[in-house]
Amino acid sequence: MNSIIELLGYDFFQKAIYASLLTGVICGIIGTYIVAKRIVFISGGITHASFGGIGMAYYWGLSPILGATIFAIASAIGIQSISENGKLREDSIIGILWAAGMAIGILFIFLTPGYAPNLMTYLFGSILTVSYTQIYLMISLVIIVITIFSIFYRPIFYIAFDNEYAKTHNLPVKTFNTILICLVALAIVQSINVIGIILAIAYLTIPQAIASLYFKDFKTLLIASAIICPIGSIIGLFTSALLDFPSGATIIMVFVILYLMAYSINFINIIIRKKS
Repeated sequence: MNSIIELLGYDFFQKAIYASLLTGVICGIIGTYIVAKRIVFISGGITHASFGGIGMAYYWGLSPILGATIFAIASAIGIQSISENGKLREDSIIGILWAAGMAIGILFIFLTPGYAPNLMTYLFGSILTVSYTQIYLMISLVIIVITIFSIFYRPIFYIAFDNEYAKTHNLPVKTFNTILICLVALAIVQSINVIGIILAIAYLTIPQAIASLYFKDFKTLLIASAIICPIGSIIGLFTSALLDFPSGATIIMVFVILYLMAYSINFINIIIRKKS
């Protein structure tokens, strides 16, 4: 208990708590859309493609997060445009961007003069190094995400489950798809500092899987995921700090444990209902 109280007194740990909560809300909401629309693989492609931006930003002496943001958004729009035109299979373009992004990032970091940065920071996250600037960016993204999903809930609901049905209601499906895929890209970039590129996809899927065990309504899923994700993040953050484990991996393992617990409880409840 004393260790926890002591940790709370450190500025870097306070920032880590803010980052965990904010990223949890962002990924909880965006992840629900990703799972509902079944574009988890696309999200994985965007995540790994963003590493190319990190490498190039290092080489040119720019902010790595800025480079990741540009690459992530460009990759997201590129995947959407190519898949809509049907000129190339969606899984093919995702695979190409996935591999190319990682390769470009590694090559440019290798070519950077002087000290080569530690890849582990971006591959597996480093939540304890989050700055206040990044916190403010996360707050801005939380406001944007909540505002868009609140105002345009009905169109997003239609698009998430059936593009063709949305078109029959005269909705600007292409515009909404572009906005939402850009939000997915921004959510991924914001999660890089918390859990890293390798583990980011789990942040966008496991909390939603937990929520889907008990809720089926889309709006309820959005709210439940936005609650479960920050809770799991905070538990994982404190666990990693107390046990001196890597934060990103610990947070994901907490999500996995929570899922197994939720699944077990749900399974037992189903058996009890059948017997009664």
